[in-house]
Amino acid sequence: MLSPLTHDDPVQIGAYRLTARLGSGGMGTVYLARSAGGRTVALKTMHAGIAADADFRTRFRLETDAARIIGGHHGATVVDADPLAETPWLATEYVLGPPLDDAVSLSGALPEPSVRALGAALAGALAQLHASEVVHRDLKPSNVMITAYGPKIIDFGIARAAGDDRLTRTGAAAGTPAFMSPEQATGQEHTPAGDVFALAGVLVFALTGHGPFGSGQPADLLYRVRYGDPDLTGVPAAVVPILMRCLSKDPARRPATMELAAELHHGQGQFADHLPATILTEIARRATEVWQHQPHRLQPPADHNTAETIHAFTRAPMPRRKVLALSGGSALAMTAAGVGAWSWLKSPGDKAAAAGAEPSPPPTANTPLPTTVADRRETWRKSIRSSRRPLVRMTVGEVVAMMTDEGLLALDARSGERRWIAGKVKHPRHVHSDGKRIHVLLPLPGGKHGNQLSLHAVDPVGGRTSLAGSFAKFDKPLQEAALLQVVGDTVYLAARKGLPNDAAGVRAQSWSVMAVDPRTGTERWSSPIRSYDMENPEDSIFSAFAGNRLILCRTAKSGGSLEVSARDARNGQHAWDATVARAAATDPPSAVPNTLATDDTRAYVGGNRIQAHQLTDGAVTWAFGDGRSSGSYGTPVVRDGVVYAAEKGRGVVALSATNGELRWEAETGALPDLRVPPVVGGKFLFVMAETGIRAVSLSKHSEDWSSKPGSPSLVLHEDSKRLVQSDGKQVFAIRFDLTY
Repeated sequence: MLSPLTHDDPVQIGAYRLTARLGSGGMGTVYLARSAGGRTVALKTMHAGIAADADFRTRFRLETDAARIIGGHHGATVVDADPLAETPWLATEYVLGPPLDDAVSLSGALPEPSVRALGAALAGALAQLHASEVVHRDLKPSNVMITAYGPKIIDFGIARAAGDDRLTRTGAAAGTPAFMSPEQATGQEHTPAGDVFALAGVLVFALTGHGPFGSGQPADLLYRVRYGDPDLTGVPAAVVPILMRCLSKDPARRPATMELAAELHHGQGQFADHLPATILTEIARRATEVWQHQPHRLQPPADHNTAETIHAFTRAPMPRRKVLALSGGSALAMTAAGVGAWSWLKSPGDKAAAAGAEPSPPPTANTPLPTTVADRRETWRKSIRSSRRPLVRMTVGEVVAMMTDEGLLALDARSGERRWIAGKVKHPRHVHSDGKRIHVLLPLPGGKHGNQLSLHAVDPVGGRTSLAGSFAKFDKPLQEAALLQVVGDTVYLAARKGLPNDAAGVRAQSWSVMAVDPRTGTERWSSPIRSYDMENPEDSIFSAFAGNRLILCRTAKSGGSLEVSARDARNGQHAWDATVARAAATDPPSAVPNTLATDDTRAYVGGNRIQAHQLTDGAVTWAFGDGRSSGSYGTPVVRDGVVYAAEKGRGVVALSATNGELRWEAETGALPDLRVPPVVGGKFLFVMAETGIRAVSLSKHSEDWSSKPGSPSLVLHEDSKRLVQSDGKQVFAIRFDLTY
């Protein structure tokens, strides 16, 4: 997905003029760029802040060398590079196709013939790499690009020569835990057999939409990789024996790459012949998009001097012989990346729309920024009109999106510039995002029955909406619905079916939670729930998806407790129910939409105490709060095995996710707002209080700084280091990485 350049991106790097951003992460930025002759490349740069580090420069050079070794047939052809520049950069071909994880999200689990062809091609690519005594060490779905001519392996940031560990700390594991080999997980030597293990995990993901060892915290994943059996649920029976050999804990029992390629596929036919039509369409769309894209640069903040920041990274061209000397022959001396693996944030794989863009109204002028020292963190502020809750809903790519009275509004997280507004989106419960894509419910074009709803995808860059699925095959039209989750090829709704003139009694009895296949418009399963008033902010249904469970939570009819329930996401079978009491009916609901905290084993809910419910059966594995004077807790958040929650009248508590043991607690200088879940970013836990944001140091366990004013909403945009909040009249952002 192509994003605009920011005001401080360079104009040119080397001989290449930048036209768009493809992605940005903690280590660097990837741009779409063109040479003077019109050649389009993906150009990677290293952030200036780490360019002075010799180890990072070495990894960057080694990534370039490994990419040259695998070549253009199995990887992205290296076009140009300058690893000795003040800001090192690498230009490769721009691969016309989505990464595998986006392809699976787009089309669902791939059919067996597609995955066999994919696996054979990837095994051949690894064979070429291993023949040069280089191992990849981080093969995963996001590092596999799908093109019409075959897959390409990218991101060689931690590739190295077999047997060379000069940049790896003893006993350290570098790579991605979900697709790591057991020997790599314990910091041992990663041989070509480790890449075979990872390849099997990639193929399991392609066939099922999940990895062989699930998801969750790195420590849990590493344990399962080392000791657990792989989950091959959904893998075709004919492929299971092959993958089981590849996933053997003993590297010696895994097949060699060429042996694996022969077992998977006969090698006949064109690769494109084995791909689903949806992926071929996406490849064609990307091939068109790159030429239709019009370069665009975002405006700087009002107080920013553009002339000082828009510049080009240029230096005298390196002599050709010197470039060749740097790249040739270094592959056999490759060294391992350390624990902080080099990674580039790939472009999001959101499906762009072809039509239906909402016209953007004129931008609203910035209100004056505060000038007091206490509020120097604030970077931008915009006027909005919003009577909806929650106010700020999500961050996707480089934008923060929120519901306003005009529709779904997206602002640039760094500058506050209005990117787009989808005016047809009228209700916050018609919107869902997984952090990569935005899905909305809109009236079905040409629908015959009132406001019959259908599913649409929203392009987070331009705001265009495209039909992603209808519910045309329902026995009755879908009239009212809350969009709970979009997971793979399934949409989960809380919905009421029926015609507009249904009797009130029928209307009250017809609400259900259901799973829908949006591609075919068919209902997979439906389970009754009590009637739901979408216009009543106190009657919220919010959800989480964990393992094979769809977890729902809503305020009880009496208003004195929260009802938590779970259903098997595969068939809708009711799994369990639980109730969490609130300290008093006057307390605010201790949850807001899309903030239910879960990990791989438990769901965490706040109320008169914090409870951890086992996902399998709903049993309370631990509870915290008995005997404490506060008697009320806000919605928890779980991060890296720690559960954080605001505590009424006091501050914040940090608990062990395993047993609920109090790790630490901190008072805040103002009473915390239990309606707003805390967020974790960088070195801080951010808690909303009556007078503003309170930043609690995760290392010191005490309040470090605060920023005014407060608001009923808070989201974090990690890449821009900004906290965004709104009070319904204004939306504003502060930097959380500044020190004074």
